[in-house]
Amino acid sequence: MTTTLYTNAHVFTADARRWATAIVVRDGRVAYVGDDATARRIAGSDAVETDLGGATVLPGFVDGHAHIVGTGEAAGQVDLWGADTLDEIQRRIASYAEAHPEAPRIRAQGWQHAAVGGRPTRQMLDAVVADRPVYADAFDFHSIWLNSTALAETGIDDTTADPAGGMVHRDAEGHATGLVDETAMHLLVQPVLADFTTDDDRDAALVAALRGYAEAGVTAATDMGLDEPELATMVRAEQAGKLTAHIAGHWRVQPTGDPAQNEAQVARAVELAAAHTSEWLRVVGIKVMIDGTVDGCTAAVGHPYSDGSDPDPVWSLNELAPVVAAADAAGLQVAMHAIGDEAVRIAISAVEHAIAVNGPRERRHRIEHLEVVERADIDRLAAIGITASMQPVHADPAIQENWRAMLGDERIDRGFPWPEMTDAGAPLVFGTDSPTSPYAPLPNMFIAATRRSALDPSLPANVPAYALPLMTAIEHATRDAAWASRAEGSYGRIAAGLSADFIVLDRDVFAAAPDELLETRVVRTVVAGRTVHEA
Repeated sequence: MTTTLYTNAHVFTADARRWATAIVVRDGRVAYVGDDATARRIAGSDAVETDLGGATVLPGFVDGHAHIVGTGEAAGQVDLWGADTLDEIQRRIASYAEAHPEAPRIRAQGWQHAAVGGRPTRQMLDAVVADRPVYADAFDFHSIWLNSTALAETGIDDTTADPAGGMVHRDAEGHATGLVDETAMHLLVQPVLADFTTDDDRDAALVAALRGYAEAGVTAATDMGLDEPELATMVRAEQAGKLTAHIAGHWRVQPTGDPAQNEAQVARAVELAAAHTSEWLRVVGIKVMIDGTVDGCTAAVGHPYSDGSDPDPVWSLNELAPVVAAADAAGLQVAMHAIGDEAVRIAISAVEHAIAVNGPRERRHRIEHLEVVERADIDRLAAIGITASMQPVHADPAIQENWRAMLGDERIDRGFPWPEMTDAGAPLVFGTDSPTSPYAPLPNMFIAATRRSALDPSLPANVPAYALPLMTAIEHATRDAAWASRAEGSYGRIAAGLSADFIVLDRDVFAAAPDELLETRVVRTVVAGRTVHEA
C-alpha cells in the first residue's frame, strides 16, 4: 500500500469544506484532506511527504465538453487561430505546404468567418496550393473549406445533393464553392478523411491530447461525439494503461430520416454503455446536433439572421423526440447541441416528451452551448432538471465580431447568459469544446470571471454583467462538470474516497489580479495519485 502526503498547501477542494492544507493519497485515492497535523497522523510514518511550499492546489479540471482525439489531431495541423485576414490564412497554409512537400494533403483548422468575408471559396485556397488537396476546418468545426483538388478527391461537384441539415455551398452559377457545412461535412467529407487516417494516427493524436491535458491541468473530460474508430483508440490506450485522464463519452447519433435507423444507433450506444464502465473510460450517453452555429448562420433561431437567412434545425422535434425517449428509457444521458433559441426549445420539448412517456426517474440530460436563449426557456429547462453545458471560451470578445454581426439585434446583449442558468435553478457546467477552442482551462476561467478576451485582453468585456466569481467558475469546471457525467463519486473534487486528481499552480489565483490567470502555470498534475506532469 503506497501512501503519499502533500502538506503546506493552499488547497481549494470544491467540496463542502472548501479549504485545506494537506492531502493524503493512498493507492491512487484521497484518504484524507484537511490540516497538516491530522494528515500526518493518518498517513503514518512510512508515507512519502511532499512539502508544496504554500502553493495553491485545485481539483483537476474536468472539461465538460471536448472532442479528445480531434484535439490531438488539430495539434498537428496548420494553425489558423488568430489569422484575421485572408492574406494571413493563405500565408500560413502556403508556408506549411512548402515545409512539408511530402504531405499528400494539407489539413488546417481554426479559420474565422470574419477573416474570409463569411463565405470562403476554393479559389482562395487554389491560389496558394493547387497541386494537393487542402481541407481547412472552421474554428467551430461546423464548416470545412476545400480547394478544387479536395473537392475532386471527395467527389463533391456541382450536382452533389445537399443532405438534410447540411449544405454544399454554390455560387450564383451553381458551382460548388468549396465551403461545406453541417451534415454535408459529416456525410460527404469526413468519411473520406477518415479513410486516410490510420489507427496509428489516432493513437498518436490521443497521446498528444493527453499530453496537452496533463500540462494544462485537465484530469478528466466528457467527449461529445464518439464514433467507432475513436472509441477503439481509447480502448487501446486503456488496455495499455496509457490513459492519463478519465473519459466519459457520448455516442454520436445522426439523423437518418428513418426512425428504425435512428433508434438502432441508440441501441448501439446502450451496448457500448454496458461494455465500458471503468473509472478511466465510460460510455454514458448519446449526442445529437440539433442545429449549427451562429457564425455560419446555421443555428436554428426564432427569427432570421441579419442577412435574412432562417435555417431549419438539423433534427426536427418529431424525429428527435423518439430518440431522446429511447435513450432515456435505457438510462442513457442525452446531450443535445443547441446554440440557437429555436434549437433550445426543440431540446427542451424532446426531454418533456421523454418524461411524459417514461415517467419519473433520475435523469441528467444536457443541452450544449445555449448561446442564444430566451429567459422563458431557461426557466423551462431548469424546471425539468436539464443541465446547461456551456463554454466560456466561446464568449471571448476576440471571436465575437462575426457572431454579433450575424445576429445584428438585441440578441447580442443576452449572449452566453451563464448566471441566468443557475439563478433559474439549472445545473451549469463549463468546458471548452476543444478543438473548436483552446483547451487550456485557466484562460477559460479568466473569460468566465471577467467576460474579457484571453486572446486580446485589451478588448472591452462581452456583456460584463454575466461574469462569475472565479471560485464559482472553477466549481462549474470541476465538481459540476464531473456531476454532469455521473462521476461525482469518482472525481471532480478533492475529497476522501475520490480519485486523487489535483493540480498545483505557480501562484495564488484567488489573491492575484484576474489578468494573472493568463500567466499562471500548472507546475504539477496528479491523476489517480500519479504525477503525470511536473514543470
